[in-house]
Amino acid sequence: MNKNAIKKFAIDARNKLIASVTDKAGMLGITPDNCSEAITKGADFEVYKTAAGTEVTLNKKQCEQRRKLVDQIHARGFEAVVEEVAYTWFNRICAIRFMEVNDYMYPVRVRVLSSEKEGKNEPDVVTMAPEIDWDFTDKEREEIIDAKMNNRLDDLFRMLFIKQCNLLHEVLPGLFEETEDYTEMLLNISFTNEDDVIRMLVDGIDEKDFNITTVDEDGKAAGQVEIIGWLYQYYISQKHDEVVNMNKGSIKKEDIPAATQLFTTDWVVRYMVDNSLGRYWIERNPQSKLAEKLEFFIAPKTEDIQYVNEEIEPTDLTFFDPCMGSGHILIYAFDVLMEIYRECGYSDRDAAISIVENNLFGLDIDKRAYQLAYFAVMMKARSFNRRAMTS
Repeated sequence: MNKNAIKKFAIDARNKLIASVTDKAGMLGITPDNCSEAITKGADFEVYKTAAGTEVTLNKKQCEQRRKLVDQIHARGFEAVVEEVAYTWFNRICAIRFMEVNDYMYPVRVRVLSSEKEGKNEPDVVTMAPEIDWDFTDKEREEIIDAKMNNRLDDLFRMLFIKQCNLLHEVLPGLFEETEDYTEMLLNISFTNEDDVIRMLVDGIDEKDFNITTVDEDGKAAGQVEIIGWLYQYYISQKHDEVVNMNKGSIKKEDIPAATQLFTTDWVVRYMVDNSLGRYWIERNPQSKLAEKLEFFIAPKTEDIQYVNEEIEPTDLTFFDPCMGSGHILIYAFDVLMEIYRECGYSDRDAAISIVENNLFGLDIDKRAYQLAYFAVMMKARSFNRRAMTS
């Protein structure tokens, strides 16, 4: 795994997304200092003066989205809203990249950010639309055809990207919340611009780093927890440095996550889980062979073993991480639970669903971390059961 490439992308992507969201807000007449009022109003439109001094006309739907955006800015501040919108799109872009590389896309397996054809920059979704089975409305089909005929491919790409996010809401609502709100207005992505976030991601990070079949030099899977966790860690790294160097009196509550989140290294995760969840199961199941599969399990001396006379089923186990971050500990706990379920005769398919429903729980004060942890757990389940997201 090329962590330098991942770090460069995450940091550059954050800066570009924040700048892009700020620019898009300015085009709606919204700046860090002012949310302008409409200079002209009609029955189903409003006209605003942009930050550049030009005028922009918004339709009825856009006006409602803008009002929601202004309400959020008045309640939480311009910087906090921009930061949230930026990381929301960052998480979704990275999640879709992970899913398309592993052929997990829903409801149709078509690449959204890239192409299966090597050397082709135009994403397959742009090439194939409107023939993709996405249940397009007549209006959407007209917009797709019009965009293609007039070579507005980036506009088409943005529309299809948002459409895909809304479709993923059906199976991954914790990450892909419906985007029929102000976040949609503030998205500005391009596949034709080599300096845009999309091309930075596709061209800058080797595809194998997203592929769950990839193994590291030790023969361990390197394409799931590692890429998700490190993307998150590096994304907040600049904010982390800013916050830890602030005067205590100037730190806001929304700054706390960036200052306290750190990606836990793999061996520490394995040591903690092997000697908590693993030990708990072994103490209650004297015939268990689980210890043989836990690399960092510290077996007690024979005379010190204290077996617990308690019948317990895999579904009875509760594993809770109160500071889950991007889900690294939960994902390894998933692996240990899978071994426990196998030991009890469960199929991998049934075990994967049961683990999500019965065993894993987590909390975090950072919404962006929660989104990635949720995504990581669901993708882990998907790797064992192809129907995990729809069952």
